[in-house]
Amino acid sequence: MDDAKLNEIVEAVVRQLIVAGAVSGVQVPATVAPSSQQLSENINHTPSQKPAQELIVSNSPVKTDLVIDLADPTIGELRYHPRVRNPRDPEALKELVVSTTARIGVGRAGPRYTTASLLLFQGDHAITQDALYRDVDQNLLAEFGLFTVQTNITGGKEEYLLRPDLGRQLNSEAKQIIAEKCIKNPNVQLVIGDGLSAAAIEANLKQIFPVIKQGVQAAGLTFGTPFHIKYCRVGVMNDIGEAIKPDVLILLIGERPGLGRAESMSAYMAFKPKGGESDADRDVVCNIFENGGTNPLEAGAFVVQIAQKMRQYQASGVKLKLATS
Repeated sequence: MDDAKLNEIVEAVVRQLIVAGAVSGVQVPATVAPSSQQLSENINHTPSQKPAQELIVSNSPVKTDLVIDLADPTIGELRYHPRVRNPRDPEALKELVVSTTARIGVGRAGPRYTTASLLLFQGDHAITQDALYRDVDQNLLAEFGLFTVQTNITGGKEEYLLRPDLGRQLNSEAKQIIAEKCIKNPNVQLVIGDGLSAAAIEANLKQIFPVIKQGVQAAGLTFGTPFHIKYCRVGVMNDIGEAIKPDVLILLIGERPGLGRAESMSAYMAFKPKGGESDADRDVVCNIFENGGTNPLEAGAFVVQIAQKMRQYQASGVKLKLATS
């Protein structure tokens, strides 16, 4: 393709964007703006049967319903639409695709992914990044009366991802605030941590929080002062245990998001946690989310049962397993 023809195509595309209003505040004279049919002919080099849309061109900014955009591939039927060309059993393929979250039936363009599959992958990757890099909604925290403290992370999300050790330690200000605001020696202490997915906390907290609180109180146990930890890692439970000294500590924390899956939350639990303890001293209820995971209402009731068992056997983690086996 020579330069003249290439420039002609580029000019036609630019003019189409101007006519469509993609460039705001631009006036398009009637002598400059081509019709939709002309644009189609310029770009495709073949006459169209009919113009895609009538455009009214004047000396004022052009108004049109044309939207240069694509449907969101991460929602609705587009996510589960089979992309295999000419399948032997189309109905069976549809049922297979909707039966799993795995990426199957995506088809191919030679040795490469199709455009639709690539766009879905990029959309899901964006969901994952959003979950990692944004903070828990402050309105949600205010709704449950949660104050916020922070770990030893000072360099934002980038440092949080690179230095998990700092996310396991409360900073000095956090220890002071907790000492001032929290009830000491409660039977059960509930803490909410953003973890690796703020979206997980937002998706599940409204359902699981009341179940845990009411379950603890219905069992005749004292419920500590709940709060939120920013830049939280599971190991911070040791510092919280040292500061508050609860019988049982429950940490609700956002799990590492998968591709397009950001709402999964875990409930880590420990009996009288203290410095030096590891995951072997903790129990966890994981994959808490609706429509595919452990329902948050069910998980809340299960967490309360485990807390009662921990108090009964004075143990958690491997020690609890051995005591009940």
